Amino acid sequence: MAYCTVEDIELQTSTPTLSQLTSDEGQEAVNCDVAQESILYASTLIDGYLRGRYSLPLNIHFPLLRILCIDLSIHRLYSRRMRNEMPEVIENNYKNAIQTLKDIQKGAITLESENELLESSSFNPDEYRTNKKIIDKLFGKNKLNEY
Repeated sequence: MAYCTVEDIELQTSTPTLSQLTSDEGQEAVNCDVAQESILYASTLIDGYLRGRYSLPLNIHFPLLRILCIDLSIHRLYSRRMRNEMPEVIENNYKNAIQTLKDIQKGAITLESENELLESSSFNPDEYRTNKKIIDKLFGKNKLNEY
């Protein structure tokens, strides 16, 4: 399963940069096969870290995995051209992505789906929620003041 698309990488890097990174014969167009290969590499690497903690393939879209896949794919593309002159920001993004994958693997970071993120973003300052899932109990300020 691919966690990002060529368009995602293009949005992050720009079309001219992606063309330079993927084109082997000086064309000014993006070579989608090369870009897809970097996405395949990144997605396989992500699956390697997730294996054992999550059932693969994942049937739910996780925004964090999309971001990690973009960073890993961009690093892979840059390494085709600039192995010895890797931009510092690209190298740092790669290291951060690997560390995040290690944290996911250890359970220090858990994945949240888009739906879970939307549900948790509906913040109401008059309510306090526990960290439970389905049977969350809502406590208003008046109820909490009783304790």
